[in-house]
Amino acid sequence: MIKIFEVSGFKNFKDKIILNFSDVRDYKFNSDCITNGLISKAIIYGKNSTGKSNFGLAIFDIVSHLTNRNITTGMYDYYLNANNFNKFAEFHYIFKFGDQILDYNYKKNEKQILIYEKLLLDNKVLFEYEFENKTGNIDGIRDIVPSLNWIFQDSDSILKYVINNTILDDSHPIRQLMRFVSNMLWFRSSDENRYIGYKNKINDYFDFIFEKNYLKEFEDFLHSAGIKENLKAIKDSDGIKRLYFTGKTPLPFFRVASSGTKTLYNFFYWYKTAEEVSLMFIDEFDAFYYYELSESIVSIIEKMKNTQVILTSHNTNLLSNRIMRPDCYFILTDNKLTSFANATNRELREGHNLEKLYISGEFDE
Repeated sequence: MIKIFEVSGFKNFKDKIILNFSDVRDYKFNSDCITNGLISKAIIYGKNSTGKSNFGLAIFDIVSHLTNRNITTGMYDYYLNANNFNKFAEFHYIFKFGDQILDYNYKKNEKQILIYEKLLLDNKVLFEYEFENKTGNIDGIRDIVPSLNWIFQDSDSILKYVINNTILDDSHPIRQLMRFVSNMLWFRSSDENRYIGYKNKINDYFDFIFEKNYLKEFEDFLHSAGIKENLKAIKDSDGIKRLYFTGKTPLPFFRVASSGTKTLYNFFYWYKTAEEVSLMFIDEFDAFYYYELSESIVSIIEKMKNTQVILTSHNTNLLSNRIMRPDCYFILTDNKLTSFANATNRELREGHNLEKLYISGEFDE
């Protein structure tokens, strides 16, 4: 899991922004939000244009140079912050796998090309390399894989080069890091075509529900969300099976469903097909949900035991200790990402009304 993430110089973030998943308080409620001493479920709030969406893109930048997973075209345009005098964006990930810590730091220029990369394992430098002048120290990683040919001038990442050209034990932290990154998933709740990671393509988006026999489960899911219509599969004249609402005259689901109902289909698709996802970031996750439905979606997400999940939202109805806890709610401002637990001098307890405190400005800086 990710223990700490830092970014600077990227899009909204001229200065360093930090999300510390290890900053866990000793609350005795909603323990499902914490896994192995790290925050595993979080919701980020913030005013428009503070960078909630871009923060998700920042976390998922690592996917672009370590994997061949999907990166939707155009999402990383205008890569550097407009006031970035360093001419690079810097990303810093600290991963925790069991008792071992991998510390991965890199920099990219405006063309999204790696110019610097560094990896430490339990505070020991495995490699540090400057790509522009081709200098650095690779002694630590050479000790781990002494038989590897170290002519990597054409490589865009030493870490990727090592992973792709070395047989490491499946439990090795480097292998675990690659597996984690390969299974990261970013998607926008309201748009089925925009996603990052996890898959190369989503050719099954419209028919997975038939191929995996999820039709009845999806129908029940809609019913639980207050949508009473039933569903059926109909083979159209072109021979393709499609989803329909039942009735005297069946109606094609994707042509007549409301935006909110389509959003539910989008969530259901990713929830059912991304079973091995390591980190899920859902941008604007409840843009079309009423508050009770938003809460039910959060309760589903909290049951994803082995997945770190980050949501962005404007829905203050979710600000309740009944749903999550103060160290898992975050506020993003122009220069800082702060948990509710750290945004006030007040000692927050289970009985506090977080929504009321938030609206009254208790967590404003």
